[in-house]
Amino acid sequence: MRKINEIFYSLQGEGFHTGAPAVFVRFSGCNLRCGFCDTRHETGVEMSDEEILAAVQKYPCRTVILTGGEPGLWVDEALVDALHRIGKYVCIETNGTRELPSGIDWVTCSPKENAPVRLKRMDEVKVVYVGQDVSAYLSLPASHYFLQPCSCQNTAEVVAYILKHPQWRLSLQTHKLIHIQ
Repeated sequence: MRKINEIFYSLQGEGFHTGAPAVFVRFSGCNLRCGFCDTRHETGVEMSDEEILAAVQKYPCRTVILTGGEPGLWVDEALVDALHRIGKYVCIETNGTRELPSGIDWVTCSPKENAPVRLKRMDEVKVVYVGQDVSAYLSLPASHYFLQPCSCQNTAEVVAYILKHPQWRLSLQTHKLIHIQ
């Protein structure tokens, strides 16, 4: 059983796949407690893999995004394999502090200050920028590096930073800007 906060269908609002339809499987619980997190960790329901798969299959898209909280606390190779068996492209959004099972198609690492990154593979790094030193994150083994304003509140500051440090790209929480889930 896995503790699920919610499963819903929407557009990816952040990072490399912005605008793509996806089924979001949001897990409850996290090993970190970031002040800007929008997950209600105290809520959730225990679901079996079969129940998760049935919920995911209700929607017409191929992409599934495992998010949280911290999905690395809950996701294992059995769930990833089961999602692949039903034809899904499996993405995960993680803080990177836990090793992940093999087979995940796209890894988004959103590292946090003072939390060690344990991932050996990631496709994108997406950092919520609140003025911290982000230069060390450019050494993480990813192909894409995004800075994201915190809840769309410090966008001008992020844009100014990126203009001075063009290794980064801007990620906006477009789902919040266009008022979708």
